[in-house]
Amino acid sequence: MKIYLIGFMGCGKSHHGKKLAQILEHDFIDLDHWIVEKSLMSIPIIFREKGEAYFRQLEAKALRALEGKQNTVIACGGGAPCFHNNMEWMNEHGLTIFLDTSEALILDRVKRKPDKRPLLKSKSNEELRLFISSKLSERRAFYEQARITVSQQTEA
Repeated sequence: MKIYLIGFMGCGKSHHGKKLAQILEHDFIDLDHWIVEKSLMSIPIIFREKGEAYFRQLEAKALRALEGKQNTVIACGGGAPCFHNNMEWMNEHGLTIFLDTSEALILDRVKRKPDKRPLLKSKSNEELRLFISSKLSERRAFYEQARITVSQQTEA
């Protein structure tokens, strides 16, 4: 079985994915880290030098390159389900789990390390809040196509 964890940045896909993989005795892959390894560029450099559209193509290619992996938990980037029919593809090739996290919790988590996330660089707290609210609204329709939804409104 292959499990795809999806949700907005800061929802804990990598954190919970590692724990889930350990419990299930599965491999764990962070899709962003896999892309960095294969492209030999950090995500911020890819965004800066190649642009978001190029990065989204890399995500789609990475998902499909991992098609043969079984017994694996894959933590996907926050935007991965929203481009190149990735959500449909993931639903066809594994179990999708949406980590539905409150905007307040996401804001609290991402403002700790905003420079780590290319789409958040140099935003004020209010700009971060508005960005999260807007992007989450845009992406929710994709996220809600997941087979399972796990709601988290406060820190566990």
